[in-house]
Amino acid sequence: MANANVRVRFCPSPTGNPHVGLVRTALFNWAFARHTGGTYVFRIEDTDVARDSEESYLQLLDSLRWLGFDWDEGPEVGGPHMPYRQSQRMDIYQDVARKLLDGGYAYHCYCTTEELDARRDAARAAGKPSGYDGHCRELSAEQVAAYEAEGRTSIVRFRMPDETITFTDLVRGELTFTPENVPDYGIVRANGAPLYTLVNPVDDAMMEITHVLRGEDLLSSTPRQIALYKALIELGIAKDVPQFGHLPYVMGEGNKKLSKRDPQSALNLYRERGFLPEGLLNYLSLLGWSLAADRDIFGIEEMVAAFDIADVNPNPARFDLKKAESINADHIRLLDVKDFTERCRPWLSAPHATWAPEDFDEAKWEAIAPHAQTRLKVLSEITDNVDFLFLPEPVSDEASWTKAMKEGSDALLRTAREKLQAADWTSPESLKEAVLAAGEAHGLKLGKAQAPVRVAVTGRTVGLPLFESLQVLGQEKTLARIDAALAKLAA
Repeated sequence: MANANVRVRFCPSPTGNPHVGLVRTALFNWAFARHTGGTYVFRIEDTDVARDSEESYLQLLDSLRWLGFDWDEGPEVGGPHMPYRQSQRMDIYQDVARKLLDGGYAYHCYCTTEELDARRDAARAAGKPSGYDGHCRELSAEQVAAYEAEGRTSIVRFRMPDETITFTDLVRGELTFTPENVPDYGIVRANGAPLYTLVNPVDDAMMEITHVLRGEDLLSSTPRQIALYKALIELGIAKDVPQFGHLPYVMGEGNKKLSKRDPQSALNLYRERGFLPEGLLNYLSLLGWSLAADRDIFGIEEMVAAFDIADVNPNPARFDLKKAESINADHIRLLDVKDFTERCRPWLSAPHATWAPEDFDEAKWEAIAPHAQTRLKVLSEITDNVDFLFLPEPVSDEASWTKAMKEGSDALLRTAREKLQAADWTSPESLKEAVLAAGEAHGLKLGKAQAPVRVAVTGRTVGLPLFESLQVLGQEKTLARIDAALAKLAA
């Protein structure tokens, strides 16, 4: 569906950490733009002075780069519709607001908060819609003068047309809103600051956005924006009304909408735990879309090739951390081994590593990496899995020690030591046969026999493949650790 005229936008507010719902929106817009050969516009909605921060703005840029998203227009790239930060476009919004007022599409509203609340309560009591009742729609010059003489301030409201608004949502099909359910709404605060309800559609109009793909929570504002677009077209500011597609909610625990405050929603959490960008994006794409009914694992290029907004499911999607980890694990397996060893680097040094930098052994790391790659769900798990190679002594907690060191473990370890000393250390299979033989000598199967050996040597009850781990650690250190365990058991 190549269409170079497609222009989509991703327009986050720089408030706090980016969350996974926001990333899903960025992904669907980006995939749609790349699939169609269209333009991906990245815009920053930073008009909320109280909540927006430069730190969050820089974090947004860093997050998008980490995820592998590029943008055709926006911060640090430029483009024909600069600037791409709303805080730098205030004169544009003031000019548009003035034109809307002059053209009769908007009006000053002098109602106080108390008056609005009282009228809303009365409407609810009468069983009527409780939106704005149009009180200031047709004020005479005398009424305006009287309000201003009282010292009242005014906001600017957009005058909604008295007509039903119907549009075809790209995800949900045809939707209709009747006028009584879409009252006049504020577009400029009393202090002159423009509201989201004005700046977002104005930017979309001026940047010639053709498709607005956004969260379902913004669906109720769509008829208001369509009416505003029509006014902007009549004023010569907009060319067309864009097409809208509202993406399904992402649900969290207890079937509630995943919010910014939910711990599992923060993108940084996944990055710090060692999710691969490709694993996380693969999982997020499944929250409302699928490549094929029988296929969950795919690369971003495959998604781009297949992505069609018409295939997005309108039903809420549940965020499942276990599924996300499982998909990430599959992507870890798909990495080239050399790529895997490099991607693990951040977790092999401070502040994650528990060993001294000089004790890290590159040859040992490269030897164990292929075995580690088959076991990890997230890259951060590598630190605990390989620490036994680089620490002077294995770290063993009391629970692991007690679980592995049953009655008779000392006798088993002595036999295992003897067999391992005589084994061929160029072959993990030979080490396995040594421990198997030690187990048989004491009436134990391999699983039971290797447990004390694993804890003695690595400090843990579970971990990387044992015999490959022993081979990488080496005969001398392995036997020394078994001796230390025997001494501890004797004590």
